[in-house]
Amino acid sequence: MGSFSIWHWLVVLLLVVLVFGTKKLKGVGTDLGEAVKGFKKGVREGEPEQTSTDDASVKRIGGADAQSAPSGSRQHPPPA
Repeated sequence: MGSFSIWHWLVVLLLVVLVFGTKKLKGVGTDLGEAVKGFKKGVREGEPEQTSTDDASVKRIGGADAQSAPSGSRQHPPPA
């Protein structure tokens, strides 16, 4: 009795359709789909927008672009 076969699930599905009817089940499915869509839209609106960096906003370190420096290495200014 631990696992159900496909026939058990088909009988349960048939009983659900007989009790609620296909029209009611279709309405529930539509409502559920709209709820998921609304949730995804809300999550998307809550995230901050990613902006691209232009040349004016790139930080310069020691005369070189910060993006061109290898990660983990430090650039020191030239000796005076």
